[in-house]
Amino acid sequence: MSELQELKWYVVHTYSGHENKVKATIEKAVKTRGMEDCITQVVVPTEDVVETTKTGKEKTRQRKVYPSYVLVKMIITDESWYVVRNTKGVTGFVGPGSKPVPLSEEEVMAMGIDTTTTKLVNSDIDLEIGDAVKVANGPFSGQVGVVEEINLENKEIKVCIDAFGKKTLFVVEFEGIEKI
Repeated sequence: MSELQELKWYVVHTYSGHENKVKATIEKAVKTRGMEDCITQVVVPTEDVVETTKTGKEKTRQRKVYPSYVLVKMIITDESWYVVRNTKGVTGFVGPGSKPVPLSEEEVMAMGIDTTTTKLVNSDIDLEIGDAVKVANGPFSGQVGVVEEINLENKEIKVCIDAFGKKTLFVVEFEGIEKI
């Protein structure tokens, strides 16, 4: 497989209902193998749907926009292809034969993925799950914690700090933290 030196979005087909498991497994494999530069983001596109219950109440829930598919922003190398392709629950890349075909920027934007936010996080903030950060403002100002989750849509990060003798999770905006 030829090596492309550009991050592109690829579509991965999964077993139905395994999208979030596949996402978590790929993210864990990327972290353990130190491949954060090759595979930068894994997304299960969702949308909010308002449903009316039997009692007449409106309830909002998240629905997968593309069931059985996961989007991966990556540089295709032999190793990155192998990691994604051999993840439990993955049936293959979308493309002819075993050759992954990247999505165009227009296709990615049509799917509702904000590419400007993705670039902001990857270049300006440059954070990954597990990174040590210092809280810059708010009630935990000055505390050092670990990034547990990154929410691109809301521009928020879940940070785990040691407060009052126990591990505490809290949400902070991108501007409210500094990478150590």
